[in-house]
Amino acid sequence: MTSVGVSGPRFRIDGRLCDESVLPHTWTWCIGAGRANEALRADWQRQFAEVVAASGFRYIRFHGVFHDDMFVYRESDGGGFGPNAPLAEPVYTFSYVDKVFDFIVDQGVRPFVELGFMPRELATKTDTVFWWGAHCSPPKDMARWVELVTRSVEHWIDRYGLDEVRQWRFEVWNEPNLVPHFWTGTRTEYFELYEHTVRAIKQIDPALQVGGPATSVFVPDDRYKGEVEDRSAMRETAAAADVDALDWRPVWIEEFIAWCAERDLPIDFISTHTYPTDFAFGADGEAVPITRYADATFDDLTLLRELVNKSPYPDAEIHITEWSTSPSSRDFIHDTLFAATYITRAYLRCATLADSISYWTFTDVFEEGGAGIGPFHGGFGVVNEAGVHKPTFHAFRMLERLGDRLLLSTPDGVVTRDSRTSAVSAVFYNYPDDMALKGLRSVNSYPATRELAEVGPSRRIHHSIGGLEPGTTFLVEIMDWEHGNPAEAWHRLGAPVNPSRAEIDHLNTVADALLRHTLTVPPTGILDLDIDLPPWAVMSLTQSS
Repeated sequence: MTSVGVSGPRFRIDGRLCDESVLPHTWTWCIGAGRANEALRADWQRQFAEVVAASGFRYIRFHGVFHDDMFVYRESDGGGFGPNAPLAEPVYTFSYVDKVFDFIVDQGVRPFVELGFMPRELATKTDTVFWWGAHCSPPKDMARWVELVTRSVEHWIDRYGLDEVRQWRFEVWNEPNLVPHFWTGTRTEYFELYEHTVRAIKQIDPALQVGGPATSVFVPDDRYKGEVEDRSAMRETAAAADVDALDWRPVWIEEFIAWCAERDLPIDFISTHTYPTDFAFGADGEAVPITRYADATFDDLTLLRELVNKSPYPDAEIHITEWSTSPSSRDFIHDTLFAATYITRAYLRCATLADSISYWTFTDVFEEGGAGIGPFHGGFGVVNEAGVHKPTFHAFRMLERLGDRLLLSTPDGVVTRDSRTSAVSAVFYNYPDDMALKGLRSVNSYPATRELAEVGPSRRIHHSIGGLEPGTTFLVEIMDWEHGNPAEAWHRLGAPVNPSRAEIDHLNTVADALLRHTLTVPPTGILDLDIDLPPWAVMSLTQSS
């Protein structure tokens, strides 16, 4: 029998008694999606339910809950072919939002509510970003904005109950430092929006949780030190020979904390986005794409955690409300095995540094630039528009099956224990040594990603795990270039833009055809794990009986 101590079973790995620690599942706390209106689609809902069942996401965040296509804020009744008659006072209608939130809550998931964007009838500028024309301006009338927020939160409390909504998070806006795209005002105008919003929500109930500033991204220069972006401050960044030697810092976080502290404003959580990329404008005005090294997210979160701990808000949660290998919905790396290995490594490295790191996004049903061209177009999702599982889908599935107690951490992966059942599980990966910790550069075609398949070498994963029940079986699943790689299968089909139903069926089969075998614990109670992982492979070990 497994020996059991005060803190649970005592395992030995490689002959050493395990000294357990907590392993937070930072990766499944929240997941992203494009905008609220997309959640009304049947395929979006079907894919979301499947992803949640497979990976256990607890919250979801998306844009556009107040956008015109959700019809929350109404100053007129809409005339169709007739006149668009103005209303005497604004009316708030929540039928579309209710459909979305009802579905989410019914899946056992909670909304991470991004409060935005501005309804057209309240916006000072309109159609500022995206194919669907988001209005990203300060309000014409702050009192009307406050009333919109108040009516919305009160409605959600009435519908779902105060105890439930106290578990939600309310994030004020999205990436307001990116002027004029996501915000047409100044930094101070955003801080004022936060002040009015947080006061309004806390007046409803002080236990409701509000935060910001939802900025993007980390930068190594002073471009965001003023009220609006200063592109001249980026020139040295654009010209840097070694961008990883620069001093990368979060945007507006310190200024936001100082503003709120001076005014005694609450901050329940700090939110920001930490894509490991940048665009810096050189002296010639040309934008230079920058890819940081594979540990950039770890460095950024280590610094952010230190800043928050030393701030007047040391107990504030830290939520990374968007993260991926890049912020482009046309980056073909997102469709690949390489992305799955990258995010697996990063999540395991960063698990204790934030309360959540929300992957952007769960689905390619995502229309910021309009629908993608073809089934694999570099979309953010862990599933494509047809619902085909990308390698990142299986990476999340493997990560979710880890336990909450860390038994062993190595540069190649982890071994864990479930504190409820004592089941042992593990995830290992091969981010190839030949990468020398280089990050994944964004590319604009699938063939351009394939050169990474030549990077090596393979990696031997060899550990003995003692203290197990003899006869226990473990399932080994391996995702590599030849197993669970649907984008490559699509490429081999000739990369059809409009695949047939039979071709979609084939891609679904390939996507889930991981390399699988079982291992059985011998009478010694020691499992010998000895596996050669090909370059870019991700492997899970889970107790099956």
